[in-house]
Amino acid sequence: MMRWRHTGGRSLFFLAAVIAGVHLQRNDRSVQPASQAQIYQPVLQPSEAVPPIGTYMLKNLVGKPCIKATVGAEFIVIEKKKTWYFNLDPSSVRTAGYCGREAAVLSLTLPDNAASLQFTFRKENNLFYVTNVTVHVSPRPVCQGCANKTYSGLLADQQLFAAAKGQSYYCKSENLLLTSPELRIKLVPLQMQAFTLPRGHYGEDYSLHKGLVCYLSGDQTKKKHVDK
Repeated sequence: MMRWRHTGGRSLFFLAAVIAGVHLQRNDRSVQPASQAQIYQPVLQPSEAVPPIGTYMLKNLVGKPCIKATVGAEFIVIEKKKTWYFNLDPSSVRTAGYCGREAAVLSLTLPDNAASLQFTFRKENNLFYVTNVTVHVSPRPVCQGCANKTYSGLLADQQLFAAAKGQSYYCKSENLLLTSPELRIKLVPLQMQAFTLPRGHYGEDYSLHKGLVCYLSGDQTKKKHVDK
């Protein structure tokens, strides 16, 4: 759910539920002065809902796909010992980033930088993995009279979501990342591939070849071997 906030004059609000396939629409019956700027603000919810799944792709300078990710993302905010939730709406996301030979970045951002989820990839030998996860959300205040606040978090120097060249990382279980005391990110499901992405299609799931399953370990999502 998102809320538009006006910075001047009389404020008019409207909401749109964060549901897959539903777009945030303008209220055409509202006549608003051109001088009034609209600020896009996430609205935190007191209970969880399944996040809508989006597929995001980034191309390099010559137009070839270099990063692809399919994910449902939930922001979990801890404010004054109470937990609040916000789901990333794929229909409102702007995809950006860059692709290098050994490093790449995929950034998923809402209008006015109201929320962002960024993955930094590294290629090492025949593997790729995520080294950093950077997140923030600037929601509408959760209480009347409360000040605006930005919640941010970072996981750095990690080796998350690893897969071999030409293959994809895939996990349909919940991946919970503890990015800061005030902000957690839940990714469910998650499939991603970086650097080598022929024709923009996912390669085979890396875990199928290595006998791996997803599991959570503290603030990191890893994979472990299972006996077959």
